[in-house]
Amino acid sequence: MKKIPNKLRKILVAFTVCFAIFLLSPFLIQKVEQKNIFTLETIPQKEIAIVFGAGVKDNGAPSDALYDRLTVAADLYNEGKVAKILVSGDNSTENYNEPEVMSQTLQNDFAIPAAAISEDYAGRRTYDTCIRAKEIWGIKEAVLVTQDFHLPRAIYTCSSLGIESVGISASLQPYIFDSFYLVREYAATLKMLVDLYVWTPEYIGGDEEDAPSLLLTK
Repeated sequence: MKKIPNKLRKILVAFTVCFAIFLLSPFLIQKVEQKNIFTLETIPQKEIAIVFGAGVKDNGAPSDALYDRLTVAADLYNEGKVAKILVSGDNSTENYNEPEVMSQTLQNDFAIPAAAISEDYAGRRTYDTCIRAKEIWGIKEAVLVTQDFHLPRAIYTCSSLGIESVGISASLQPYIFDSFYLVREYAATLKMLVDLYVWTPEYIGGDEEDAPSLLLTK
């Protein structure tokens, strides 16, 4: 059997090591970002909370996971931890509008003033929400509101895109597809790393003037 040249062997070893690190990176990110996850009592005060979309039921009500995110966002506002809430979700079709449902739920169920809420209608995925928060809304720091399994990826994404981010868990109950979400999150974190470091994904852009209702300290 022909011996593999030393140079090629080194290249193969380096590739194997890099690939192994890549495969392990979701677990490393989960661990590292734990330092940026707080409770309602301990979370530092920020100007704004970003609430990530999480699905709307056929009857137009927010999914259980989404309702829990809105509950926590309302708690942040009522406790004076944030002054504004940006709800960001999918509005890719005429009959599906996560941000509108999120905004109305905050107002109707939690009595959050409409003036304190802004809607981002193009937050179709975590990357889109974070990049638009930075580039369109001009956000420099924020509290991110989502479930346990999603928080590390959300924090890492927004931080990498230039938003100083901390997170608070909205896992207020068990969810039907918890096991599926954990597996999906592993793959989504690998995709996030590719998006951040290999190429720049397309997203729905715009100018800061498109978001006049979010009055932040620039």
